[in-house]
Amino acid sequence: MVQPGTGDIRTKDPYGDCQLHVEWATPNPPHGKDQDRGNSGVFLHGLYEIQVLDSYENVTCADGEAAAVYGQYPPLVNASRKPGEWQTYDIVFHGARFDPEGKLTRRATVTLLHNGVLVQDHVEIKGQNADHVGQPYPPTPKKLPLRLQDHNHLVRYRNIWIRELKEGE
Repeated sequence: MVQPGTGDIRTKDPYGDCQLHVEWATPNPPHGKDQDRGNSGVFLHGLYEIQVLDSYENVTCADGEAAAVYGQYPPLVNASRKPGEWQTYDIVFHGARFDPEGKLTRRATVTLLHNGVLVQDHVEIKGQNADHVGQPYPPTPKKLPLRLQDHNHLVRYRNIWIRELKEGE
């Protein structure tokens, strides 16, 4: 569980291109509205946020609802379940690549199924997520930790698994 005010949860090991399964649940009964309702995030490479939010009958900005690539791509459809119910993200992530001088040669991409529904279809991440603005890509290693965001909401996680993908998978 992401306990409010305790800081983000990070993996000890770094990961690169991967298939990731995450189950999460927002508080029930719900508290707040818009972005102040069951807010957290799955940060791929610790940089690129897949929004976790109670988006069930909760109006918010399109690129900030559950399953959005935060600040960049709204989900193709709202597949959210009721507050307190377990939700799933199945993610295929390919990280950015850089040449030896640190120049970007390939943008990161993500495909995401939310509760079994395709909501992001191999989208190119525009850069780091920060306040709805795609920040430029900083040169990074091929592997970085996964991060679950502390956004001062009691969001529960379980059954998280990750499978690294080989180059070309």
